[in-house]
Formats: sequence, C-alpha cells, structure tokens
Amino acid sequence: MTSARAGRNASGMRFFSDNAAPVCPEVIQAMLEANRLDTAYDGDQWSKRLDGAFSDLFGTAVRAIWVPSGTSANALALAALCPPWGGVVCHRDAHIQNDECGAPEFYTHGAKLMIAEGEGAKMTPESVAQVLDLIANDVHRVQPHAISITNATEYGLVYAPGEVAAIGEIARARGLGFHMDGARFANAVAHLGCAPAEVTWRAGVDVLSFGFVKNGGMSAEALVFFKPELAEDTLRRRKRAGLLLSKGRYLAAQILAMLEGDLWLANARAANAGALLLGQAAGERLVHPVEANEVFLRVMPEEAAGLRALGFDFYDWAPGEVRLVTSWDQTEDAIRPLAEAIARL
Repeated sequence: MTSARAGRNASGMRFFSDNAAPVCPEVIQAMLEANRLDTAYDGDQWSKRLDGAFSDLFGTAVRAIWVPSGTSANALALAALCPPWGGVVCHRDAHIQNDECGAPEFYTHGAKLMIAEGEGAKMTPESVAQVLDLIANDVHRVQPHAISITNATEYGLVYAPGEVAAIGEIARARGLGFHMDGARFANAVAHLGCAPAEVTWRAGVDVLSFGFVKNGGMSAEALVFFKPELAEDTLRRRKRAGLLLSKGRYLAAQILAMLEGDLWLANARAANAGALLLGQAAGERLVHPVEANEVFLRVMPEEAAGLRALGFDFYDWAPGEVRLVTSWDQTEDAIRPLAEAIARL
C-alpha cells in the first residue's frame, strides 16, 4: 500500500466493492497515450501485443482478447467450452450461477449450470465427482462439457495450485473443458506467491477470465486461452454479441499498462494487505479466513448500524453477516479507522 496511492480514497469509508475503486493512474495515462489515430476494432498495435504479453506472463503460447466486462468474459469462455445441449459444473455460490442474470446460459444458447457444493464457495474433487457421477450417459440427460471454478472465490478463498490441479485432473479424465473465473485472479496470485502458470495451465485450466477492473482497470478484462484454437470462434462470438468495440485500443492499452512492471500484482498485494488488517481486527467474528481482499464478518444488525453511523459503507451479505472489500488504492491509514471500530465492537 504505497504512498503514491495516498489520498485516492481520502475518507477511507468505502468498503462495499472494489468495482467502485478509482482507475489506476497508470491506466489513465496509457489510455491518453493510445488516444491517437490507429486501426479500428482489434487491429491496432495495442491489441496485437496482447498475445505476446500474456504468453510472456504465463510462460506458454496463448491467445488473449479483450472484452469490456467480467460477465462477458465468463459467458464467452463457457460458450467456447460448452455446446447449447451441454452442462457446466460450478459451485452453488458461483458468480456465473447467482450474479450474471443468465448470461452464461444466454451466450451458450442454453447450456445448463450443474450445481456443486463446497465450503467458502470452493469445490473439491469429491464435490465435482458427486455431481458428475449422478448423470447417466443417455440422450435424456444433459451431459457435462465443462467445469468452472472461481479464484479467488466469491467468499475470498483461494484455490492453491494443487487444488486446481486436482479438479483439472477430473476434467482431463472425463474429457471436460476447464474454465477459471479470475475476476480477482490477481488477488489469488498475490496470496499464493506462485507463478501465474502454476495455478492455471499447468494445473489444467483451458481458459482464464483475467480480471482487471476490480484491480485498478477502467473497462477492460482479458480472456486468456491456454488452448489457442478456442480463440477463433470466440472472436466471432464477441462480434455477434455486440462486444467488439470499434476503439478497442483503449481496452488493450489498459491491460498492457496493468501488466507492465507487474502493476496488476502490486495493486492486488495492496488490497490483500488491507483485508488482512481488517481480518486481524475481527478475530472470532470472521466467517472465512482472509486470503484475498474480501472480509466476511458476523455482526448483529445494531452493530452494523453503528459502523454505518460512523460513515463506513459495506454490504449486508446474509442475516448477521456483512462483507467488506478493500481496494488497490486504500492505504493502511485509510483502513485503520475501520479496523479500530471493528475491534471495539
């Protein structure tokens, strides 16, 4: 949480979503530098650099394309892996199940989401197999074609490389595609301290939705295909969906700025550090371990009202439970007042 970011969140009161955080200055500067005549759509010099930039990051040849939202990234990824008559195994609390207004079903033209269980929105090989083993291989049943996991999960927990690989092995053994929703992928890698490759393609992931907006980007996410051949049809799906922006260079420029000098990782480390500060103050109120930049607390309604009366904002997540989210721009000084208020509860 560097001093260069100080003052970006002067009040220190915002903890309801990292989607609302300011755009990283380096991203804005990159967009200004791209603000000149170039080829339209994705033929510009910035978009053409994405394949190489992500191939360098992951240490293998990939195809990478920009999209304007996480919902479109997830839905297009699943459309590349699953036909309309197929199914995608995901967690009951997965974003694709609960928070994307049917976009995965819409973009796949009808694929079914097959629900698995697991603590903290993390599936296990056993919970995935439990879903798969109940599906008879006949024409009357939707057949699975893909598995989708979220890293970090909707409850801020992180899949380690071995955990991803264990699910990846199931995908390989059963001939299924493997997608990772990485809306907070940067926060997961920052927590793990591993190379991005270890928790993606080396663990069997075929397609990654690489999130940037929550981590300091403005309006750009990346789809990274570790099976490059999957990208070709996705380019056409992106156009057909109305997502091929005519001035795509501004999206590509954002992504490249975040990758340069591992800014994506530095920003995630800052957000994670802020969440740890809140987690340490929360003690036994924690619902889940703090591994990324989300903190879930048990609080009574009157306690939540007291925190709000002090000016802090956050989501009520479930009865007696709230969610706090820290962002790349929040300094330790900005977060400490909330940590102290939580400790006083």
